[in-house]
Parts: sequence; C-alpha cells; structure tokens
Amino acid sequence: MPTDSTTIAPSALLEAARVSKAWPFEEARKIVDRLEKEGETGRTVLFETGYGPSGLPHIGTFGEVARTTMVRRAFEILAPGVPTRLICFSDDMDGLRKVPTNVPNQEMLAGYINMPLTKVPDPFGTHPSFGEHNNARLRAFLDSYGFEYEFASSTEYYKAGRFDAALLKVLEKFDEIMEIMLPSLREERQQSYSPILPVSPRTGHVLLVPLVARDAKKGTVSYAEPDGEIIEVPVTGGNCKLQWKADWAMRWVALGVDYEMAGKDLIDSVKLASRIYRVLSNKRPPEGFNYELFLDEEGKKISKSKGNGLSIEDWLRYASPESLQYFMFQSPRAGKRLYFDVIPRNVDEYLGALTAYPKQDARERLNNAAFHIHGGNPPTEDLPISFSLLLNLASASHSEDRNVLWGFIRNYAPDATPENHPRLDHLVGYAINYFHDFVKPAKKYRAPSDIERAALDELATRLDAAPAEASAEELQNIVYEIGKNHEFANLRDWFRALYEVLLGEEQGPRFGTFVKLYGVAETVALIRRALAGEDMSKG
Repeated sequence: MPTDSTTIAPSALLEAARVSKAWPFEEARKIVDRLEKEGETGRTVLFETGYGPSGLPHIGTFGEVARTTMVRRAFEILAPGVPTRLICFSDDMDGLRKVPTNVPNQEMLAGYINMPLTKVPDPFGTHPSFGEHNNARLRAFLDSYGFEYEFASSTEYYKAGRFDAALLKVLEKFDEIMEIMLPSLREERQQSYSPILPVSPRTGHVLLVPLVARDAKKGTVSYAEPDGEIIEVPVTGGNCKLQWKADWAMRWVALGVDYEMAGKDLIDSVKLASRIYRVLSNKRPPEGFNYELFLDEEGKKISKSKGNGLSIEDWLRYASPESLQYFMFQSPRAGKRLYFDVIPRNVDEYLGALTAYPKQDARERLNNAAFHIHGGNPPTEDLPISFSLLLNLASASHSEDRNVLWGFIRNYAPDATPENHPRLDHLVGYAINYFHDFVKPAKKYRAPSDIERAALDELATRLDAAPAEASAEELQNIVYEIGKNHEFANLRDWFRALYEVLLGEEQGPRFGTFVKLYGVAETVALIRRALAGEDMSKG
C-alpha cells in the first residue's frame, strides 16, 4: 500500500530491491552474484569510471558517473554493510593525438601533438597543463553535485609506481596480449602496434612505435628513435604508457575493479580488454553494461573534441542538476538525442516523479527515478505549476522579470512565494533563461483564419463573462465548448490555433490552466490584440 512517509523500512527496502526491475538494481545484482561466486561477500567493492581529458568534459562523462553512482547505491541496499568505493580515473598521461576544435589557442596546441596531456600547456591559461585543466573542470562539476568519489590521475599513478607490478605482468604476457590485439587491427597498424608505448626521453612524446627488444627480467623495452638510435627504457615508473585497451585491462587488475560501464561504441573494446584481463589475472573481468550513446540534434554522436551537443554548463543554465540526472536515469540502453528542446520535458517529468513518490509503495518507489537521483531519500515536492507552463507564461507576457512572473504565479497559487517555494523560484530563473535564448527568437505568430477568428471572438466574450473565481477546469470547459461549436476538423486544430495565434508556438499548455495562471482579463486582452491584427511579438 502507498504510504505518506518517504522513508522505506529496511526490510521492505531489501525485499523490494531483490526483485526490482529498475536497471540499477539489475546491475547491482550482478555484482552481488560476483561476490558470492568468489566467496568474498564482505570485501570492498570498487566501481570505476574512465575519462579521457583530450577534450573538454561533456555531458556524457557526467552521465557515466551519475549512472555508476546509481548502481553503487543500489548495490549498497542489496548488500548492506559491504564497503564500496568509486574511482573516477582520468587517462591524462595519454598523448594528445589531435587538437580539439572547441578550445582557444589551437595553433599553440598543434605544437604539442603526442605529448602527454599533463605536459601540454593549458590553452585557457588557468592550469599548469591541458590535462589538469580538463580534470579540474570535471571535478568541479562532480563536486557541485555532491558525488562521492576518488579522483585518480593516470600520470600520478604511473609515475608513483602504483601500476608497476601490473606493467611488469603486461611485459611478461606481451606475446599473449599481441595475439589478442593483432586480429582486431588493420594490416597497416599491425606492423607498428605495441601495447606498450615508450615515453621518449628526448622529446617526452608518448610514442606509437614498434618495439625492437623486450627484457622481462630487467623490466625494459627498447625502440628506435627516428635517427636510428636504439633506446632502452623501463616499463615502470612512468617511462612507458600502455595503449588504451591494454591500459584499461591493466587498470582493472592493478586497482581491483569490480564494475565499469561503457558506451555502446566500445563493446568490442570491452571484449578485448576483458580477454587481456583474463591473461593478466586469470579472473572474471569486471561487471558492467554498455549504454547507448547520446546524439546531437542532427543525430550525430556527441564528441568532446568537436563540442557538439549540450555541455554540462548549457543544461544548468536552463534546468536543475536533478533534471539532468533524470535524463541519465531514463532508458540508458536506448539512444537519445541530447539538445536544448529536451530540457523542459525532462524538468517536468522529474518534478512529476517527485510528486508521485510519496504516494507509491516500496516496489514502485524503487522504479521511480527520484529514488535513484536522491539516493533513496527524495525531497517532498508538489509545485503548483509546471516548467512548461512557466515558459508559456513568460512567452505570453513577454516578461523576463522574476517579480512580474511571480505576480502571475500568485494569481494561480495565492500562497506561493519564493521563500516557501525555492524550487519554483529556481524554475522561474531557468524559464527566463530558456525563454530569452530559445523561445523568444523562435516565436512565429500568424493571423487567425475566418473560422478561428469567430471562435477567438466568442472565447474572449465568454471569458470576459466568466466568474472571477472560475477554476482552471471550468475555464478549460469553456475552451472545449467553443471548439465544438465551430467548424474545426477536430479539436486539435482549435488548440493549435490558440497556441500559434496567441503564443507564437506550435504547442502549448492545457489552456484553461494557462488562463487561470496568466489571468482571465490578461488573456482576453491578448485575444483582442490578436483579433485587431497587432504585432503579437511585442509585449
């Protein structure tokens, strides 16, 4: 039965978690099964996410941390008392292979191709290196969300010797790793491929060169510089870096990773890394699943080097952090386009999830995105109006003044104030930003047809005569009646006319609710202006 309390009793929570079909619990049960098969049900479980800081962190990077955190919290419910850790690993020792198109000082960066990212100057001039700049941006955003994680730098781990034992194992198993990797490569690449990449003592470059000699006992490899000189370097201490698929597997071994998810484009890479992991450890590879990639408005894969699609900062200008997590929670295995138009719907669906949560039973709550976004303890929230309605209010009033919009809100909800509804006040600010940047420039008003003109005239008359205390439902009934009284092919045509003629948009809110919020007298004046042929784009 539904309960008014948002707290679920521990026994009911565990029972519901064991059968929940929410994907974080399905993933967490894989980890529980892993521990049971290993006979190590009490040891610390390590979750990992990876980030390549060759470009600015994008929203997909955040999504991987958010989703992994959801799985981690689900596991902690299924295995109470079992310690967990989450490492966000940055492959910042990787060589810069191309210059990102969305950063300044590109000509300067072009001079540092093949240098480790932590040796490439920061084009923004705020940090010692490009890698450290991108790491800092990612950490600042994750910290602002309150994610519980440990940040790990590839450069620091390699140079501090934390990977040395695993690197020596890679050298020992070099031939077996080559047998795994070579069939996956083009013939041309096979000739020069090595899973171990020396760092040149001369140039500092991370080299993509074949090895001319290996000595597992000494722990060294040798390669030829362009002038033919043979250079011998240790594989340890940051003198070499692994090619990324081998590096991935080595990291799983060295750190003891139990779970890591990856994008659908890396399915083959996960398989290769898993095979290398087995060679290095003779153990079962980490658990994980492959999520679908985010696409931009044109259906193209989002790229951190190109900067297409929404950035983390973009989303936060127009909507709350929680709504972004809602977007990440929904159907991670389904492809989704990530562009500005998806924001309002996700904001309202997130708020709807919050509103529904207290009325649900334990099993329903565990399927609710709000449970996973808020770590099982979502706030109680029931806002008087939706985000989309706020956008329409800003659109109709042509106002970007918070006080003006709050004046309209109090027409609809007299007791609402910024103080007692801080979340709604945040939505007002988001709505103003979204209206200014997207709605206002795209508004396209049109003149009404003869049929629409007659219906609008009757609507203005009927609204003018409506009781001051008329409810939103009663106002909606008036709109319906008028639509039925006139010769519209269907009622959708009538409502589309209201939105296009009065709001300059193809879609809009439940119109009775809008009238109640905006004000009956204000709506009548809006209709009269449209009928008089005035310029509706001006307030």
